[in-house]
Amino acid sequence: MEIVEDIVIVGAGIAGLTTSLGLHRLGIRSLVLESSDRLRITGFALSTWNNAWKALDAIGIGESLRHQHHLTPSILFASTNLDQPVSEISYKGHEVRCLQRRLLLETLANELPSDTIRFSSKVVSIEESGFLKRVHLSDGTILKTKGLRSGFLPCNDENVYWFLTWIPSTK
Repeated sequence: MEIVEDIVIVGAGIAGLTTSLGLHRLGIRSLVLESSDRLRITGFALSTWNNAWKALDAIGIGESLRHQHHLTPSILFASTNLDQPVSEISYKGHEVRCLQRRLLLETLANELPSDTIRFSSKVVSIEESGFLKRVHLSDGTILKTKGLRSGFLPCNDENVYWFLTWIPSTK
């Protein structure tokens, strides 16, 4: 079965869901493919600074997340060496919060239309078809979508760096 989708995002992690929600807020539909059968909420939290909160505000979820996470005024550093004193660094003038990864992912997912995330959708291959791409899924589905350039570089045995570049058609 071949299905036409304007925008397909592979991965329902923070980047994929944020991209999809940003597009949704602009009235642009996307489909997010996730190989897992549910959101992957492993990992605990991340420190978010001013720019992250500006991005969360831009997609309309900053305020709700602020209500669930305390502002961090400073951080204490301690050394295992007892001769070193405990030191404190102030975050005065910066919005720094420890944001729970689970709450971020759930908030992003809950703001999207219910048919946006397709779980248990493992990508087997992506093939060029002129300006379009054909995304082959393990269940035999083929998604035909607009093309862009992407790539990845291995960082180590477990992590990869990936990037996307879109070049508009001159036709």
